[in-house]
Amino acid sequence: MPVIKIELSSGRSQEQKQKVADDVTQSLIKHCACTPESVHVVFVDVQPSDWAIGGKFLGQPRKP
Repeated sequence: MPVIKIELSSGRSQEQKQKVADDVTQSLIKHCACTPESVHVVFVDVQPSDWAIGGKFLGQPRKP
């Protein structure tokens, strides 16, 4: 049973997440011979205030 955890900055719609879940599931079916029922996709929405890249939190201006 593959469990795929996808962490995203918050703000994605349910429709967007559904499309990603469908694509991930189809990829595992194709490449790993999984059944659709065995594929678990977990989305973790992360607030910009909890996510930093290069020491800067998302939403803060970055120096070029």
